[in-house]
Amino acid sequence: MSYSMTGYGQSAIQQSGYKIQFEVKSVNHRYCEVVLRMPREWNGFEEGLRRLVQQHMRRGRIDVYITRESESQGNAMTLNRAAAESYIRAARELEQAYGIDGRLGAAEILSLPDVMVSAAAPLEPSDSTDWEQVLQQGLGLALAEIVAMRGSEGTYLARDCRLRLENLQAAHQELVRLAPLVVEDYRTKLRQRLVELQDGSFALDEQRLGMEVALFADRCSIDEELARLGSHFVQCSELLVSNEPKGRKLDFLIQEMNREVNTIGSKANHLALGGHVVGMKAELEKMREQAANLE
Repeated sequence: MSYSMTGYGQSAIQQSGYKIQFEVKSVNHRYCEVVLRMPREWNGFEEGLRRLVQQHMRRGRIDVYITRESESQGNAMTLNRAAAESYIRAARELEQAYGIDGRLGAAEILSLPDVMVSAAAPLEPSDSTDWEQVLQQGLGLALAEIVAMRGSEGTYLARDCRLRLENLQAAHQELVRLAPLVVEDYRTKLRQRLVELQDGSFALDEQRLGMEVALFADRCSIDEELARLGSHFVQCSELLVSNEPKGRKLDFLIQEMNREVNTIGSKANHLALGGHVVGMKAELEKMREQAANLE
């Protein structure tokens, strides 16, 4: 099974007169980075919730939002007078100490952090509800939804990568077929050029011609590159059908395949072969873009 690193999931549960909402978003990231935002009263449960997320997703930046809303008060906000007064006192102290304008307007004060807070009452220590279990349950529902979305997208990405790989394998077969013709074409063109230059002032030395062709054949040999490319194709094909996280490994294999294709293009100076090399590089670039989204 292949998973994308992008997805979204949400859930909501009612408990002890509160509606608890869970929202999970994920985007591409090199590692597994989990960021949780929830009411301060639940900060003690953060480590357990983080482990729950990591059990479901192994790679990506995952943002988890947990909000609490009192069913009786809805989403009402109230003024935190203590916070507002502390901001006003600080502004006055700055005015007295530095002679700067310390006047704050109502709009400015209301926009400051913690001045407006949720009207929902904080949880009491005597509340017997096992909130950790509640949070684990609600987050688990949201994670199931985002994992399903990531799986659906990942299946599409892996299918597209397999199609690209099939195109690369077809081009590889053409390279294998054309490789022996590179030397033959060079021998034919070299002999034809020497014949055209023949004006009777020199004799055509077949031995020297053979040595020159042999040197060219050694320089332009792409047998090793073709063999390594075939091996990379096998590894890539096996990886795409495996159940393990494959994004990083696939990116590495694509880099290796691209290196071999570039070497083939630089060593084999042949028109038809060069056309296949250009096509393979285009397919590898498209494949790399898709692999960048896989977990």
